[in-house]
Amino acid sequence: MLENIFWLGHSSVKIRGEKIVYIDPWKLKGGEKADLILISHSHYDHLSPDDVEKIRKPGTVILTTPDSAAKLKGDVRGLKPGEAVTVEGIKVETVPAYNTVRMRSPGVPFHPPGEGWFGFIVTIGGKRIYYAGDTDCTSEVKAVKADIVILPVGGTYTMNAEEAAALVNHIRPEAAIPIHWGDIVGSAEDAKRFKGLCQAPVEIKPITS
Repeated sequence: MLENIFWLGHSSVKIRGEKIVYIDPWKLKGGEKADLILISHSHYDHLSPDDVEKIRKPGTVILTTPDSAAKLKGDVRGLKPGEAVTVEGIKVETVPAYNTVRMRSPGVPFHPPGEGWFGFIVTIGGKRIYYAGDTDCTSEVKAVKADIVILPVGGTYTMNAEEAAALVNHIRPEAAIPIHWGDIVGSAEDAKRFKGLCQAPVEIKPITS
């Protein structure tokens, strides 16, 4: 399944199975049309209506937060943390994503729990693929069961390489992929440090389209 997961830069991911799934498409140069688009929250580097339009086709379903849904066109369906739906034969579960450590100012997190933002567990080809979104290592995140985990490692707004690796070692997936590096925050060194700390196999993906 790893060979069918593509990193598109920053936090953007494409999964190619029987259906084409994009998560948080941003700064796309083009690409295959989507059957399903998942958007974790309304920050500009995750919710990009222009990029969604590049890959949307008649029949594309978009699953996202209610505040993001209002800014998008087409078959857009709002979800809440902790929900599970099945679209085009693909099961999608939402996992709360928020900060407990990273603060914009004292007591004000970059990603507040009250916003109702989330990551996703997507089941494709019999594998549970967890995309964490922008989050710290919370109790909900630690409860995830997944075969492949896609985690932010850049720090500042999300968990850093050390925290993400500790989460991998707790979840014990078959494999892990670092994201949220190489643009805005995070570097290749963060991805390499994450790989070195993980007890599971890690694939540092090259940027693809």
